Formats: sequence, C-alpha cells, structure tokens
Amino acid sequence: MPFDSKVKLDVYNILGQRIAELINNVENVGYHEVVWNAVNLASGVYIYRIEAASNSGRNIYSDVKKMIMIK
Repeated sequence: MPFDSKVKLDVYNILGQRIAELINNVENVGYHEVVWNAVNLASGVYIYRIEAASNSGRNIYSDVKKMIMIK
C-alpha cells in the first residue's frame, strides 16, 4: 500500500561533492516531476541519489543513478 514519505533528492558531481538539493520534504503518494536548473554547470556525468522513508521509518527506499547532461 502506498504512503506519504519523507523524500530527499540530491545531485552530486563526479568527485562526490553535493552540488544541488532538489527535494527535502514530505511528498504525497503519486508521481512527481522535478526541474533542475543546471545552467551554471558544465556538461558531463552527474550522480543523483533519492531516498524515501515512511513517517514510521520502517519502509526505506534508496537508489543512486548516473546521468549525463549535454548542453
């Protein structure tokens, strides 16, 4: 059963330095879209990490993926 979750979405450069925090709050159940304004960043490989945890902390989801930004 789906539930509202505390969601955190961060973007890192290839050196592992956090360069953007896109989301850090409680989100309702459903699909969501995030726009990342990376106008001041160079083209290249970036890493994003998403974490979602239920209010009780029992259900935790975490994932890390690579993305390529081309300008």
